Amino acid sequence: MKKFLTSACVGLLLTACGTPVKPPAPVTDTSVPAAQPVNAPLPGQAVSQQVPPLPREFRAVWVSTVANIDWPSRRDLSSERQKQEILQILDQAAQMRMNAIVLQVRPAADAIYPSALEPWSEFLTGEQGRAPNPAYDPLQFWIEQAHERGMELHAWFNPFRARTASPKATQARNHISRAAAQVVRNYGDQQWMDPGEPLARQHTLNVIADVLRRYDVDGVHIDDYFYPYPVKNAQGTEVEFPDDAAWNRYLQSGGNLSRADWRRDNVNQLVRAIAEMVHQEKSWVKFGISPFGIGRPDRLPPGITGFSQYDKLYADVETWLANGWLDYLAPQLYWPIQQTPQAFKVLLDYWQRQNTQQRHIWPGLFTSKIDHSEKSWPADEILNQVDAARSMQAGGHIHFSMVSLAQNRKQIRQRLEQEKYLTPALVPATPWLENTNIAPPQLSLSPAGKIRVQLPDPANTRWLAVWKKTDQQWLFSYQPATQTEVSLYSPGPLRQITVIAVNRSGQESLPASLNF
Repeated sequence: MKKFLTSACVGLLLTACGTPVKPPAPVTDTSVPAAQPVNAPLPGQAVSQQVPPLPREFRAVWVSTVANIDWPSRRDLSSERQKQEILQILDQAAQMRMNAIVLQVRPAADAIYPSALEPWSEFLTGEQGRAPNPAYDPLQFWIEQAHERGMELHAWFNPFRARTASPKATQARNHISRAAAQVVRNYGDQQWMDPGEPLARQHTLNVIADVLRRYDVDGVHIDDYFYPYPVKNAQGTEVEFPDDAAWNRYLQSGGNLSRADWRRDNVNQLVRAIAEMVHQEKSWVKFGISPFGIGRPDRLPPGITGFSQYDKLYADVETWLANGWLDYLAPQLYWPIQQTPQAFKVLLDYWQRQNTQQRHIWPGLFTSKIDHSEKSWPADEILNQVDAARSMQAGGHIHFSMVSLAQNRKQIRQRLEQEKYLTPALVPATPWLENTNIAPPQLSLSPAGKIRVQLPDPANTRWLAVWKKTDQQWLFSYQPATQTEVSLYSPGPLRQITVIAVNRSGQESLPASLNF
């Protein structure tokens, strides 16, 4: 892991300091001489050259479908208009040089894709259970278009919410609140699948497994909604979650945990089961969780106070990290750097210190706090948090949510692109998922004046990382491995091209190069 962190840091230093690793401009150089393999290798032999480390940083954004926060913008859009909005979001993210989309595919025990297990989401068509018309598969479209633009697609599931606070549609007949009403509880103005019911946990697990088997997702992601955030009655007292039936069955079966520990164990069982199932189904898929940003009260650093997810949501995040039940943690650090009771840097350091299994820690940033209200954050707050995460070697971050970037509030999208994301970057490698070597590509010059890339292991290759050497600088780019030709365009005389195959868990092949 240390090797990968070191490479990532070098790449980020190149990015942050403005060292001339710049996105290449499409300039045609008609004076490119004939390409020659470096050191005249034997057929099939990889060529290793001294090239810079590949820039690595997780640059992601959450795309919320619940309540039409990000996509689709309304519930009455045609299929074609939905697709247009998808392409607009992906084009904006690609222009910013982001490399991952975390897409909410299950807002409330429903689906934004065709499913035999759950109904179509009302946020797509205005009626739960009604498919888009003309018919298409939104999730498949998102995946294909994201990959085409060099971005990962992580499928984001809400684990237990069954109905939002202000639904506009009635529940479909195959929704769990009707098909298995015995495991669904009314709580405040929402409905919730009871985490203490084995059937509820298994249903969520089945839904995630179904998506994994049918779609080429790069990650599985769950959010902070385990047991619900507490609601209060008219007297201001917190209302107890109504799980007496499951709790009493547990006691009658001989259980001896306290009620709070039992609830935490219910959540732990789901988290562990998802981790095991994801990696059994597809070993390269990352499992990520984005919990509330404050941890256990008895472990917090001095001066840190706030809501206890350990005691209220029954999320024992520290145990998940200690056991390695996830591949990345994205704690929602939705507070300013200077807000002492919830200081961004102090909390990020806290989660890094809990990370004994050396998983990725990629903080969630509250970019949507930039708006036009009196309480709006300045854009500099998010830019400074990006810098803070880099200085603390976090290796990445996730913006909540896309709408703030799409609207370019206070020029935040423009400033991130021009000040922070100066060069493309690959998602950091996750070497504990797949410990396999990836064969290097073989390069040749095509009659069309491009570099032809032959992949010995195309099924296991996700990206092609490309370095171009001119007299002045190294230029980095990457492209989907399905694009097996590399352009010779560069903003100056081209001296060398190096191509590195990158597999689905981010591991690199040896480099292959051509000199000019």
